[in-house]
Amino acid sequence: MIPYVTDTPDIRIPANLLPTDGRFGAGPSKVRPEAIAALAAAAPSYLGTSHRQKTVKSVVGSLRAGLASLFSLPDGYEVVLGNGGTTCFWDAATFGLIETKSQHLSFGEFSSKFATAAAQAPHLGDPEIIKADVGTHPLPVARDDIDLYALTHNETSTGVMMPILRPEGAALPADGGGLVAVDATSGAGGLAVDPAEFDAYYFAPQKCFGSDGGLWVSLLSPAAVERIGTIAATGRWVPASMDLTIALDNSRLDQTYNTPALATIFLFDDQVRWFNDNGGLEFSAGRSARSAEILYTWAENSGFTTPFVAREQDRSNVIGTIDFDDSIDAAVVAAVLRANGIVDTEPYRKLGRNQLRIAMFPAIDPEDIAALCACITHVVGALAQ
Repeated sequence: MIPYVTDTPDIRIPANLLPTDGRFGAGPSKVRPEAIAALAAAAPSYLGTSHRQKTVKSVVGSLRAGLASLFSLPDGYEVVLGNGGTTCFWDAATFGLIETKSQHLSFGEFSSKFATAAAQAPHLGDPEIIKADVGTHPLPVARDDIDLYALTHNETSTGVMMPILRPEGAALPADGGGLVAVDATSGAGGLAVDPAEFDAYYFAPQKCFGSDGGLWVSLLSPAAVERIGTIAATGRWVPASMDLTIALDNSRLDQTYNTPALATIFLFDDQVRWFNDNGGLEFSAGRSARSAEILYTWAENSGFTTPFVAREQDRSNVIGTIDFDDSIDAAVVAAVLRANGIVDTEPYRKLGRNQLRIAMFPAIDPEDIAALCACITHVVGALAQ
C-alpha cells in the first residue's frame, strides 16, 4: 500500500509553472468549466423537472444520437443506458448477455471484476479466465464453447490499453460465434475503436466524458440485441433494475427505467457535443494521444522516472502510470503537488508501487500535461536540496 504522507514538505511551485487546471484524477475526472456554465444556464428549466417529459428526454435523445455519431455506429447498433455505472452493467450482463460460458481477460483490478461476477453467477458455467501480469495484457482465444468474450479497452488501475479486435479465428456471432463485450469505462471517447470489432462497448461518463458517475451506457450490435431477446425468451429470472430488455425498451423512448441524475446526463451530452463539433473521435482521441506523447517522452528523459508499462504500444493514452526511482518518494511528490493545487496524481492504491497515475482524458489540455511534468521536475529538484 502507498504510505500516507503526514508531513508534507513546504515547497512552493512557481506560478508560471502551474497548469491552468490542476485536476488529473482518473475519475471522477475534470469537468470542463464551459459545461458547468451551460448546466447553470439550463438549470431553471431543466434541473428538477420530470425525466419522463420532453425537457429531459430531448437531452437523452441528443446524447444517444451524439454517441452513435461519435462512434460511427453502423445501422442496427443501439445506444442503451441505465443507472448504476459499469459495476451494475457487469451484473446486468451476467443475466442478459452471457448464455452459459464467458471468457475474460484479467490484467488488473477492474478487468478482473467482470470475471468475478460471472464466476459467482449460479446460473452460468465456470468462465475461462486468461490472466496476465500487471503492466501487460493477454489476448482472447477463440473457443467453440464461449458465447461471450469479455475484453477491457483500458485497465484504469495499471495504465495498460489493448487493441479491440475479435478473437483471431473466432466465428462471428451471426455464424454462431461468441459476442465481444468490451469494458471501455476509462477508454471510451479517448481511444479509437472500430464498432465492427465489438458487440457491446460499455462505459460510464465520469472519465473521458467529463461528467459524474452513476450511469452506464452500452453500444450494442444487432447480435447483442438479439442475444438479449433470446435469453429473455428462456424465462431466466432477472431483477428489473438489471434487466437489459427493460433498459433497451426505455432507451428507445429516450429515458431510463428509474430516475437518473439529470446533471450527469446534461454534462455527458455537452461533452459529446464538444467532441462532435470539433471533429468527433479523431479530435477527442487525438487530444489524449498528444498528452500521452508529452507524458511518456518526459518520463523516459527525466532521469528519475520510467513508464510503468514496458511495451510502448500497451501504454495507455488516457491513464499514464509513471514509476519513480527508489531514491524519490512518489507519495511525497504527490502530496506536494496537492498542496500546490495539483490533485489526484496518487497511484492506484492496490497496485502498491512507487509511482504516480495521471489521467489524460480529452478534457485535460495537453499543455497542462506539459506543465505538470515541469512541476514534478521542480518538486523533485527541491526535495533533493
